[in-house]
Amino acid sequence: MYIRRMNSLSIRYASSADATLIAELSRKTFFDTFAAANSEEDMDKFMNEQFSTEALMNEVRMNDGIFFLGCNGDQVEGYVRMREGEKRIEFGQEPSIEIARIYVNQSAIGKGMGTVLMEECIRLAIEKKRSILWLGVWEKNERAITFYSKQGFEKFGEHDFVLGDDVQTDCLMWKRLEQREG
Repeated sequence: MYIRRMNSLSIRYASSADATLIAELSRKTFFDTFAAANSEEDMDKFMNEQFSTEALMNEVRMNDGIFFLGCNGDQVEGYVRMREGEKRIEFGQEPSIEIARIYVNQSAIGKGMGTVLMEECIRLAIEKKRSILWLGVWEKNERAITFYSKQGFEKFGEHDFVLGDDVQTDCLMWKRLEQREG
């Protein structure tokens, strides 16, 4: 079932039947984005231990978050995983939701897919009455940081992200959302 269509781009919720597709897309987009900037050993360790196909498939099967797919025609070009849960001290009592992943195939970057996926994240967060949407992004992923900044996100902190044996720094970014009446 499609949530929304915009020209040839569309968004649909993922189901457990999409677990293999999401796992494959996760591994491909993560590797394509980060392999050149990290050692082969660290990438291999991360991909085999923390980002294995089975672990990724289990996230979808176990309903560990909200997943939706971005399609261009019949081709899945990206996906989002949102999750509730972690309460950040920086947010006080304000309700929040996290974008745990927003991954798009390299061939689809710059063609509107990321924007369509982000718009759906914002729509869903507002529907769930969350006043803060937040995410973590590697401090060296300048393309993504620029994209999030253009979407209205601002840096509010940092946390460690371990890739293999390499402890890296993620920028934490947030966007305050206007709740609509009615």
